[in-house]
Amino acid sequence: MSNKPPKMPLNRRQALGLIAVTAGGGAFLPAAARAAQASPYAGLALFEAGAGVCTITPEVTEGPFYFDPKLERADVTEGKKGVGLNVRLQIVDAACQPLAGARVDIWHCDAQGHYSGYPGQGDGQDVDTSGQTFLRGWQKTDASGIVSFATIYPGWYRGRTTHIHFKVFPDERSVMTGQLFFPDGLSDQIFATVSPYNDRTGKRDTSNARDGIAQRAGPLSQAALREAADAYQALLVVAVKAG
Repeated sequence: MSNKPPKMPLNRRQALGLIAVTAGGGAFLPAAARAAQASPYAGLALFEAGAGVCTITPEVTEGPFYFDPKLERADVTEGKKGVGLNVRLQIVDAACQPLAGARVDIWHCDAQGHYSGYPGQGDGQDVDTSGQTFLRGWQKTDASGIVSFATIYPGWYRGRTTHIHFKVFPDERSVMTGQLFFPDGLSDQIFATVSPYNDRTGKRDTSNARDGIAQRAGPLSQAALREAADAYQALLVVAVKAG
């Protein structure tokens, strides 16, 4: 069972302002945003019709901890404890048209900063997660170009700000690699006040502004967040070059 999310360090108006920001200048439909307050994903259309040209989402490094666990699944938690998080990505092309049937992989560290599948994890680099597959998985986009993953809010590890990795395969010939980032204020609040994040003795050493990868990715890779009763929702439009 995931922890109930703490309130974001934003007022309601500020939170809705975050939700209104998307890649390439598109906007969430106001009616859908209002409906989403009662049912977070019901009828949500990330882009208005005729949104125009979408700026291609910047690609960044894959990092050292990617592998394909061959797990097509919506829930990647595998019992990991943490603040509930629903990650919702819409994959579109440069004309803001949704890409149906694109494969999307995500992977990220747990509350203690451990990735699954590798030795040398943790602050002491003495945790071996070889053979494990937590917080990894993939899905294919629906007719609206959307995938949704149930996971937990990612932790941190030395030298990096809080993030989730993703890969998009628009077709068999193409792949785009990116990372999704979170507001520092929310990350700091969770890490200081919520178990198991605050069970660590070390302190997070890298903010978004001090993370070179986050700076290269820029605002198009910042998640829009909203609060729900039992989880946060992180939303991001990912515009890719297809074909």
